Amino acid sequence: MSTTTTPGPVAPVPSAGGAEPRSSSPVGSKHPVASRRIGAIVTHLCVIIGVLLSIFPFYWLIVMSTSTTAEIFGYPPKLTFGSSFGENVRNVVASVDLLQALLNTIIVSGACALLVMFFDSLAAFAFAKFDFPGRTPLFILLIATMLVPGSLSLVPSFILMSELGWVGTLQALIVPGAANAFGIFLLRQMAAGSIPDELVESARIDGAGFFRTYWSVGVPMLRGGLAFLGIFTFITAWNDYVWPLIVLVDPQRQTLQTALQNLNSLYLTDYGMVMAGALISVVPLIGVFIIGSRHFIANIAAGAVKG
Repeated sequence: MSTTTTPGPVAPVPSAGGAEPRSSSPVGSKHPVASRRIGAIVTHLCVIIGVLLSIFPFYWLIVMSTSTTAEIFGYPPKLTFGSSFGENVRNVVASVDLLQALLNTIIVSGACALLVMFFDSLAAFAFAKFDFPGRTPLFILLIATMLVPGSLSLVPSFILMSELGWVGTLQALIVPGAANAFGIFLLRQMAAGSIPDELVESARIDGAGFFRTYWSVGVPMLRGGLAFLGIFTFITAWNDYVWPLIVLVDPQRQTLQTALQNLNSLYLTDYGMVMAGALISVVPLIGVFIIGSRHFIANIAAGAVKG
């Protein structure tokens, strides 16, 4: 009768040098996790510091708009809100026609933004998706106009507005800003990369004309770029100072920026009042950015998901 023996545990074979065998557990596997965690912490700290540096000027504007001139120039600088905001706003309203200037600025900025979005997207769609004689030379000429400083066109533009009888009217601000080369270039590059040629050809086969193809195919695909261009144009027209100062001679037609410059006195300036006026001019821009940014942020996110 045979018996079966169960082998016992096998003793580890010592190495040639008599050292114990190394453990097979990955001791160094924790280092990549720790390095990623440290990298994430550093990234978040950099983002937080950048955000604080970005919002501090706006915070300082609020502090100065709620303070008096003596408090603004006090030492050490005051970093807390004051109690003079209501008085500063009343001084602004008493010094300039704030509501009329605000209405004029909204009309000019809104009209410029809408016209630029329409005309620039129309031209960009034609440059990107339609072949016509002289397309390349015209586009090169358009890009070349971006190299010309805007200050060189002030005198010719004023002469043209004078010949048209538009000096002192809001048309002198709206019509010259109805289109620009930057917007056409931006949307043309977007249309060339985001609108498939097959989609345009399909619209042509279905009998759609140029404008119908632009409206049904081009505009939906360029929604993110149009939102960015509209915000950019609105802010640019809102903050424009030199051209309205030259062409607007009627005090009732002044924009907000030209009206607020009347708050500066030759001998004594109430900086609390000036900062309150600047704060009033900034708040609508924040609202416009919040409303418009949702569209191009959503467009960017959709493109990232599709990619």
